[in-house]
Amino acid sequence: MRDDARQNAAVAEQEYAAVAAAHRAQLFRFLLSSTRDADLAETLTQDTLLKAYQNWGSFRGESSALTWLMRIAINLQKDHWRNRRMQFWKQTQTQGVSVEEAAEWLPGGGSSPETQLLAKERVAQVWKVVEKLSERQRTVFLLRHVEELELSEIAKTTGLNEGTVKAHLSRAMAKVKAEFGGRQ
Repeated sequence: MRDDARQNAAVAEQEYAAVAAAHRAQLFRFLLSSTRDADLAETLTQDTLLKAYQNWGSFRGESSALTWLMRIAINLQKDHWRNRRMQFWKQTQTQGVSVEEAAEWLPGGGSSPETQLLAKERVAQVWKVVEKLSERQRTVFLLRHVEELELSEIAKTTGLNEGTVKAHLSRAMAKVKAEFGGRQ
């Protein structure tokens, strides 16, 4: 019996390792997009993977592993913000990732330097608007437009119903569009 238990544990550990390896970059990218602080994003990514590892045995597979991991990441991120009492945003302005650096991590829309510069400027403008969104709107917006998750996946990840996700996404998009007005 002990050999079976060891074998099952080894299989579970291999499964977790494959899931963690497959989704680590996506978790980091989401957390970086949300926090705009590379060190904090790395810490939260590691915390997410540690918590997932500790709870891998309780993962029931009712959602995708990515949805489950994103939910853990969002909860850890909320805990961090709650504990820091929103002082985090003040620190990111002086210690965080610059808008230019964040723009470089996103795929470029063209190959010419002019097109890349315009894309970076557009991303910088969007970041400024996204920073002003409510926490839920920002989370939904980033999951949809940075991580390209479907609305149903966002609903599972955030614990919101799909209609609420649509409403937050719609409000976020309206704010972004209002900021740009006729400049598009």
